[in-house]
Amino acid sequence: MKCSLVTLLVFCISLVCFFLSTQARWHSHSKHKHIHHPHNLSHISQPPSPAPAPSDPSNDGNSHDYTGLFDVRNFGAVGDGVADDTEAFKMAWDTACQSDSAVILVPYGFSFMIQSTIFTGPCQGGLVFQIDGTLMPPAGPDSWPKNNSRRQWLVFYRINEMSLQGGGLIDGRGEKWWNLPCKPHKGINGTTVPGPCDSPIAIRFFMSSNLSVKGLKIKNGPQFHFRFDNCKNVHVESIYITAPASSPNTDGIHIENTNDVRIYNSVISNGDDCVSIGSGCYDVDIRNITCGPGHGISIGSLGNHNTHACVSNVTVRDSVIKVSDNGVRIKTWQGGSGAVSGVTFSNIHMDNVRNPIIVDQFYCLTKACTNQTSAVFVSDILYTNIKGTYDVRNPPMRFACSDSVPCTNLTLSDVELLPAQGDIVLGPFCWNAYGDLKTLTIPPVSCLLEGTPQSILNNDIDSC
Repeated sequence: MKCSLVTLLVFCISLVCFFLSTQARWHSHSKHKHIHHPHNLSHISQPPSPAPAPSDPSNDGNSHDYTGLFDVRNFGAVGDGVADDTEAFKMAWDTACQSDSAVILVPYGFSFMIQSTIFTGPCQGGLVFQIDGTLMPPAGPDSWPKNNSRRQWLVFYRINEMSLQGGGLIDGRGEKWWNLPCKPHKGINGTTVPGPCDSPIAIRFFMSSNLSVKGLKIKNGPQFHFRFDNCKNVHVESIYITAPASSPNTDGIHIENTNDVRIYNSVISNGDDCVSIGSGCYDVDIRNITCGPGHGISIGSLGNHNTHACVSNVTVRDSVIKVSDNGVRIKTWQGGSGAVSGVTFSNIHMDNVRNPIIVDQFYCLTKACTNQTSAVFVSDILYTNIKGTYDVRNPPMRFACSDSVPCTNLTLSDVELLPAQGDIVLGPFCWNAYGDLKTLTIPPVSCLLEGTPQSILNNDIDSC
């Protein structure tokens, strides 16, 4: 009996030891799995991978168990791409808006045509607009009802806590709008014909907060694809925006009087700015964007018609800009006032960009702009780790600053820009630009002025 007890005790001790050693190995493996080695990674973030194909929600065993799910087909939507499904969407919205944590479902495999519509809040909160199918407006100006606004298509107004998401497509059907006779086109000297020229913004959020836009594809907007006006706490993630490079005014994302904005991990290819930042914006973080063809990532234009404009605390980082008219740009009109300050452009790769780095305080769309003394004050702008190639038609860096209100505290570090073709390196252009080089640059920048200009010291700059 004693022998049996001893044998049992030895077996139990061996089992415990085996268990502890196995746990130790599992724990060690788990720690090793989560170790990151950032120094082994490329300095330039890679573009986001293509979005996965949307799944069919009807095959999702959980989706239809959700008590707050409102399928637009249950409100009369047809989804054949021809029938007018506007009223069905309005009814689905009104019902979901009065429910807690509701989901409006635009199902996969259907195309819904809806007219210019304003979806109005406030709602109960936590609303999800799940687009897995296709949404489209009427096919061009001739199909647009005369009583409907030609300046916007889908508007979300006074919404708090909403997510616009899904693996579906928003097709703006913009080609007929781009070809209006009043639009810039490839005629002689860019000729245009006078006449009505309004074109709708595809998706607009107005006076809303706590917004999320994720996973969607949107193409061929008649004008801007997304616009956020007077909004707060906006998160845009993993979206794909496409329009031809020749399509006019098709900005990917435009923000105005909007703060606490995060735009991450997205691909934007269009005929205007990939992202444009208007007046009244601050606390903006843009990261891992693949931009181009297009007009780059821009702050402005600001100060048009002698207006007061303020933009601050903006970061653009870890992005790729390719085959674009501009890279990172600040553009202001003469005669404006206010300030652009606290801007960082960091870790950006340029691929055959015509104007990789540009500050233009003489922005003008015609030749009729007159010289004016006031200007939006541009200061505290950092350019760091910006590398790649430029189109040799323009200098790789251009700092054209106001005669009366110079740019100050422009800082360059680790900037290397080489011609995409040939071996002649063009020199930067500077006008009334004050700043500092933290490292040597390629091409060398010797045109920045040192110190603080007397005009800034003597004048009380109308800042923000």
